[in-house]
Amino acid sequence: MESIPEDWERGLVIAAHPDDIEYGAAAAVARWTGQGKDIRYVLATSGEAGIAGLPPAECGPLREAEERESARIVGVEQVEFLGRRDGTLVAGPDLRRDIAAAIRRHRPHLVVTGNFGLTWFPGILNSADHRALGLSVLDAVADAANEWIFPELTEQGLAPWTGVRWVAVNTTTPTHAVDVTDTVEIAVASLTAHRRYLAALSDVPVEEQARAQVTRASGPLPGFGAAHAAGFELYTFG
Repeated sequence: MESIPEDWERGLVIAAHPDDIEYGAAAAVARWTGQGKDIRYVLATSGEAGIAGLPPAECGPLREAEERESARIVGVEQVEFLGRRDGTLVAGPDLRRDIAAAIRRHRPHLVVTGNFGLTWFPGILNSADHRALGLSVLDAVADAANEWIFPELTEQGLAPWTGVRWVAVNTTTPTHAVDVTDTVEIAVASLTAHRRYLAALSDVPVEEQARAQVTRASGPLPGFGAAHAAGFELYTFG
């Protein structure tokens, strides 16, 4: 298994909800910011439908704050929320336009997103938002580079961006990996920052939940010589 290329300067991580990044990719983000790379986050929603019993008007700002703290822990200073309604993402032109605009704003060389397959594992359905978001990210990379698909973006001062070289999809069936042996503990702290969200999921202490999830997501991978690795499917662009 090959390593994710690291000869780039700017990365953009695009996710559906607060906490999505922290479950798998945050350890890689911490490695990259430690190398001096400029990494930014874009979240399609604020995760406002994510905590049972907590109304969206209260939940959204809370989860945004938790995500900003999670980002700070791994060295990410810029976190943007697109304001899409949680639970209702649809793969199509509207979502692609929003994501293409974000790519043009941030002008990354590497884009990272999450698993958009039908399932997490056999019999375990992936969420509708994840499925819609990941596919739209791949399409939006091409949209961001094409001056004619969303010409209104150019009219708004967002010039086409052809600089994306790769999209790395954090998945359970990786083709490439990142050695995160030195950043696992930072990733645990980053997920732990979603304290209210995790407390609503389980009676297990938040720190224990975070450690178990990060450890499961960043164990050794066959054919990759690292004690801890984050796995990705890598797509190459122009």
